[in-house]
Amino acid sequence: MKTCGIELKGSEAIICLMSLDNGLYTLNDCRVKKLAIADATSQEQIQKFQFDFAKLMADYQISNVVVKERLTRGKFAGGAVSFKLEATIQLVDAIDVTLLSSSKTKEILKHSHTTLNFKETGLKQISRTSLYDSVRLPCKPIKRT
Repeated sequence: MKTCGIELKGSEAIICLMSLDNGLYTLNDCRVKKLAIADATSQEQIQKFQFDFAKLMADYQISNVVVKERLTRGKFAGGAVSFKLEATIQLVDAIDVTLLSSSKTKEILKHSHTTLNFKETGLKQISRTSLYDSVRLPCKPIKRT
């Protein structure tokens, strides 16, 4: 099973790819760490983002996408552009998109047998949330490819 974890921040989608084989998670290299749009009011830019995202998922044979859920109200609410990106991602055919709240992610990690030291993954700090959102099942240690 190959999964893509995504954190949406402003006009960017931060991406982390992971696969699960025989109970072992593998962090997969990706040609891009994030996808962004310059103008959220441009139909052409939104369509290009969707095309680029769909192409990336097809190229890496990703079947599941996990998006970090953002609040809709309050001090830490997500912006309108990030919700546009989320909708664009959800409309891509051939992938299963799941929204996962921070509290649900913490609960899953608490009850799983995953021991994850982020520093050992070799990923940049910007990918931390995307990685944690992709971890959904109990597993053995992570190996880096």
